Amino acid sequence: NTEINESKSELTPNLKAQTGKTWGRDREAFDSVVLQKLPQFTWDGIKIYLSWLSFQAILYAILPAKIGYGQRTPAGHILPYKVNGLLAWFITHTLFLVGAFYFNWWKGSIIHDNWGALLIAANIYGYFLTFFSFAKAYIMPSHPEDRKFSGSFIYDLLMGIEMNPRFGKYWDFKLFHNGRPGIIAWTLINLSFAAAQYNQIGYVTNSMILLNFLHAVYVLDFFYNEDWYLRTIDIAHDHFGFYLAWGDTVWLPWMYTVQSHYLVRNTVDLSVPYFLLVLTTGLSGYYIFRAVNHQKDIVRRMDGNCKIWGKPAQFIRTHFVTSDGKEHNSILLTSGFW
Repeated sequence: NTEINESKSELTPNLKAQTGKTWGRDREAFDSVVLQKLPQFTWDGIKIYLSWLSFQAILYAILPAKIGYGQRTPAGHILPYKVNGLLAWFITHTLFLVGAFYFNWWKGSIIHDNWGALLIAANIYGYFLTFFSFAKAYIMPSHPEDRKFSGSFIYDLLMGIEMNPRFGKYWDFKLFHNGRPGIIAWTLINLSFAAAQYNQIGYVTNSMILLNFLHAVYVLDFFYNEDWYLRTIDIAHDHFGFYLAWGDTVWLPWMYTVQSHYLVRNTVDLSVPYFLLVLTTGLSGYYIFRAVNHQKDIVRRMDGNCKIWGKPAQFIRTHFVTSDGKEHNSILLTSGFW
């Protein structure tokens, strides 16, 4: 027994030392994964993101704009909107390219190079906007009669209480956050990742060019027809909570551009037939998307007095009552693509 106890007393410190070394190695491996693979907070990321957000907010406020009008809200309001996204898109992209490749104020790959830090900054803002909008709905709602309370804190936080939160008459949360830190960032991110690919391999692959082109077609179409967006589900029906606040600032710019992220790390040079096939598929899809929405929009604007595919439009006239007790009419198209 004495010998066994002595052996145990000798083994215990050795076992502790070995366990400590193993734990140290595991901790070191874990730290290396965290530091190398996961996004890291940096003050540069915060500065870049806040500068970007502030610049877009200023453009939204001061650029000349056409005044568009949304659909009637449940409480009977028809709200005005400043429609100047196309001009903001051109100014933003021109400044980005000139600043990067002519004046060398920043690298063309600046978004790619700060990708993780910008993701963290966008998340901070997305969550701040969610809780700010939730509090605003109680403290200073823009249109109190259009609020919706479910009785569930979680549901109201996620799906939103206010339908059209605003600062003043025109500065609309929905239109700004979807179009500016969301959709303008989309093509800007793609350009930055194309610049990063050039830095890595010395040229830009045709797949990256095709990606930038097809995404730009959609984005430019969105801003060219921005007035049409005012009558879509986002603006006309959804309330502003986490779903739109975080979705516009984080989900849209980060997930919609994941293809360019992939192509930087997995360079793909398409054959000419494959390139043309993808181009044709993309443009065909765009044509259908545009034609479908154009048909619905024109039949409502013309009150049904128009032709769809060369024939008089067929539709259903609907009637509904808003919460102010007034009855209104609308049209549901049943011909053409519909």
